[in-house]
Amino acid sequence: MTTSLYWHTEGQGSDLILIHGWGMNSAVWQNILPALTPHYRVHCVDLPGYGFSQPTDAFSLQEMAHCLLDNSPQESIWAGWSLGGMVATQAALIAPERVKGLVTIASSPRFSAEHGWRGIKPEVLQAFTKQLAGDFKTTVERFMALQAMGSPTARQDIKWLKQSVLSHPAPQPEALEAGLGILAEADLRPQLRDISMPWLRMYGRLDGLVPVKVAQELDVLAPQSQRQIFANASHAPFISDPAHFTQALLAFCGQCLPSSQKKVTK
Repeated sequence: MTTSLYWHTEGQGSDLILIHGWGMNSAVWQNILPALTPHYRVHCVDLPGYGFSQPTDAFSLQEMAHCLLDNSPQESIWAGWSLGGMVATQAALIAPERVKGLVTIASSPRFSAEHGWRGIKPEVLQAFTKQLAGDFKTTVERFMALQAMGSPTARQDIKWLKQSVLSHPAPQPEALEAGLGILAEADLRPQLRDISMPWLRMYGRLDGLVPVKVAQELDVLAPQSQRQIFANASHAPFISDPAHFTQALLAFCGQCLPSSQKKVTK
């Protein structure tokens, strides 16, 4: 894939795309790759304007989804964490024939709380946007702390997230600001019933950013989907509970592929 996007690809088999969340980069997946790559060719991408991907002006949710679709394998399982889950969902809506399975991890079709919908308080997102202009490094670190809040392994989770962020170039400030705008404004709820491919929604029971009650709401809004709740995880279950996370992800991915494409393992 010759592109302005940075991809880290490992493994053999059918294609699995992993998309990171706001303020992060593709290095967040490093700890689970050894469990995935014997079974799948895993593509970890830096979103436009993040990490090693080139600066961009593709800032809307649709533009990001199109950018990934233009530079990814023709048929893949798409898995996105947090904001990345929204990007993956948008890709599934744009090009369902390209997305063999959809996995949304600690994600929501509407991140901002409103009218009884549970989520991030609008004033919190506004404060992050304001802080971003002055000190984006501190802003991202505060967001990491929010993501790990509630996890029994919160200190280790924050340490891993910081290591991931520092291992790649700092994200483009404009991309960060646009991402906060998506978290504040985007709403994919009206389109969820249009998602036709297998879909697994994964949540941390202790998540303070995407409350687990969102899972119950989506049981109604997207009855065609499956859900998995990790009892001892918050917003980053693949970091705080990697064994159970990868087990659930591999089981779901196996359901998405024709038997002829499944890799036989001993």
